Amino acid sequence: MDLTLTDEQEMIRATARKLLRDQAATAGVRAVRDGPGDGYCHRLWQQMADLGWTGLAVPERHGGLGSGFLESCLLAEELGAALVPSPFLVTTACAGTAIELFGTDEQRAVWLPAIVAGRPVTAATTSRIAAVRSADGFTLTGTATFVPFAEAAEAVIVAAHADTGPSVFLLDTAHTDAVDITALRAVGPVPLYRLRLEDVAVPADAVLGRIDRGHEVIDALERRGAAATCAEMVGGAQRVLDLTLAYATERRQFGRPIGSFQAVQHHCADMAVDVLSARLIAYEAIWRLADARDGGPGGSHPEPSDVALPVSCAKAWVSEAYQRVCALGHQVHGAIGFTAEHDLHLYLQHSMSAALAFGDTETHTRRVADRLGLPRHGGHPHHTYGQEFHQ
Repeated sequence: MDLTLTDEQEMIRATARKLLRDQAATAGVRAVRDGPGDGYCHRLWQQMADLGWTGLAVPERHGGLGSGFLESCLLAEELGAALVPSPFLVTTACAGTAIELFGTDEQRAVWLPAIVAGRPVTAATTSRIAAVRSADGFTLTGTATFVPFAEAAEAVIVAAHADTGPSVFLLDTAHTDAVDITALRAVGPVPLYRLRLEDVAVPADAVLGRIDRGHEVIDALERRGAAATCAEMVGGAQRVLDLTLAYATERRQFGRPIGSFQAVQHHCADMAVDVLSARLIAYEAIWRLADARDGGPGGSHPEPSDVALPVSCAKAWVSEAYQRVCALGHQVHGAIGFTAEHDLHLYLQHSMSAALAFGDTETHTRRVADRLGLPRHGGHPHHTYGQEFHQ
């Protein structure tokens, strides 16, 4: 494994960092959270599509750049650092990858170029939805919760239970009025929604993967979502460290910078260790996923089992490391870090919400224990995308 970035990858990171830092004032979480829109800046999103960012992981034959999953995660890291909400992660890392790996030729031909063009696609995997066969396909009824950017999405990947087993459907929300979308009050920069489906008719060709092997699609989607979220959290943690070091240098007490005091230095050193370790474990998981040769037309091949362990290790570790970094950042900043004018509390909220996305720490720790054959010791998992689906 070589985690050294190529010149092209360094250029992608540097370009993204400059653009997002420049646009943060008008497209960052402060600018969009209280606005009338749907949780992100459409102008910046279209600019990202025009730059080819939404097509980084999409093969060239479908209009993308064909760079890969790792390059997309580099952008996710910079989005986390700048705290710029966008459908990028769920559209490219989750939905786009699932369609590429498990979609039919027709589904790929329709939706992969749409993703490249900047049409958002989301995933509803925390769901209790029943799929009943009909004359023309299936009828979906039930509820999905914690669906990111659902109001803006033109399609949603829906996990459901059919009579033959777990199944996944690619639902075109732009052509149905039978989906009720309700915004949820949630902590963090990502807008989350509840979807209610009442006798929503979908054609047979809307099935993503095999009708009775939907867990393979959701596993692949969830793993890539978790890995990309780790990259996003690494970006946020790095930014908190940078803010804290700058403040410790500027803030003076007893006639000298507070960064000269040993206790503050210990805090900063602990933060730096957490950021470095989080980046290494996150990008090891990302590299393994990017290097995996999986999927196939119609989902004929399940994902290699050796990619699950590093992803769960990364998600469990990075989730807690990011929150530790934010906690120590608050310790160093003191009262100013709790004010609405300072950005630190926004990163704390991001650390809390991102830790729950695609499986919380306890969920992934349990998965690691299961992989290693270790016994479980009590406790109950919190919210995790896809939890109800697997049950």
